[in-house]
Amino acid sequence: MQFRVSPKALDNYSTEEWQARVDLAAAHRLAFNQGFSEGIFNHLTLTVPGRSDRYYQIPFGMHWSEVTASSFMEVGIDDGEVKRGEGDVERSCYCIHAPIHKALPQAKAVFHTHMPYASALTRLEDPRIKEIGQTEVGLMGEIAYDDEYTGPALDPAEGARLAGVIGDKKVLFMANHGISTVGATVAGAYDVLYYVERAAQVQIYAMWTGQKLKQLPEPVVQKTMRDIGGSSLFEGPSAAQRHFDALKRMLDRKEPDYAE
Repeated sequence: MQFRVSPKALDNYSTEEWQARVDLAAAHRLAFNQGFSEGIFNHLTLTVPGRSDRYYQIPFGMHWSEVTASSFMEVGIDDGEVKRGEGDVERSCYCIHAPIHKALPQAKAVFHTHMPYASALTRLEDPRIKEIGQTEVGLMGEIAYDDEYTGPALDPAEGARLAGVIGDKKVLFMANHGISTVGATVAGAYDVLYYVERAAQVQIYAMWTGQKLKQLPEPVVQKTMRDIGGSSLFEGPSAAQRHFDALKRMLDRKEPDYAE
């Protein structure tokens, strides 16, 4: 996808770094527009391309609706210090995200939100996504559940603990809290964030009826898990990348300043 490169970007960032910033800024704007954010908290981070010791984070106090590609600080994964840019490092972001970035090779992008429907499920005794539809089934093998809320994350040890719970999954349901998604790209982390919230929303709507949930039989569950997304039917960009590119085209029409 083509993107605009400002004179500032040409002077200060590589093409790969600027694209990463544009994508992460788009994710913040889209997440706000789709109702995934909560105040000035929650965090979407991404490791700096070509580096394993830094990640992008917005300054504490910036609202997701105003994030642009040039907004991000580069924060040291080992020490939490600002290496590039200006602003305050929100402590819980560092304590959750830095250890996950460091521990998990698939976690280039780490997105933590208090999305209303998925977060509502985390408040239940049984927060599990049920086998009641193909979207839900497509996610089931990607979700880890943490059943222990330990309070606000103000020590990196908590992030390390959460990384251990996530393991090789893409989604973490955090008890009495919210969710986190991880991905090798911004597109990957955002795509699963979107579909988790949709699955949670549909499940809660179904639960509101008071009727018994109609769970799919195991053979259908297994077939759906194999076939979901139709990845074997097309070549080129992944479905997640196509989805995110489509969302960015929508954002380009409404809020083009995110890429500045």
